[in-house]
Amino acid sequence: MSVRVSVLYPAGNGKRFDHTYYAGKHMPMAGQLLGARYEVDRGVGGGMPGAPAPYEAACHFWFDTVADYERAIGNAAPRLMADIPNYTDITPIIQVSEVVSRSNP
Repeated sequence: MSVRVSVLYPAGNGKRFDHTYYAGKHMPMAGQLLGARYEVDRGVGGGMPGAPAPYEAACHFWFDTVADYERAIGNAAPRLMADIPNYTDITPIIQVSEVVSRSNP
């Protein structure tokens, strides 16, 4: 089993998000604190051509099990939460998912 934790930042007028800080400072710190590999996304569009992106940004972490994630976030949460105001005023949405299928590259 593989677990992916997605942190989604909904787009919205007047919302602040510093992509440079997020990708260059926050996420390397988060990856180190969580002991997980990660990926960072910047929203550029919606499902139809010309549609706005529903999310300003997202990141995804991979863990072997939900218990591994819970153990890691329990230790890292205070530092990660304290850093959020440095890059955004958006309240993130977090989803923990079991990866049930993956294509071969």
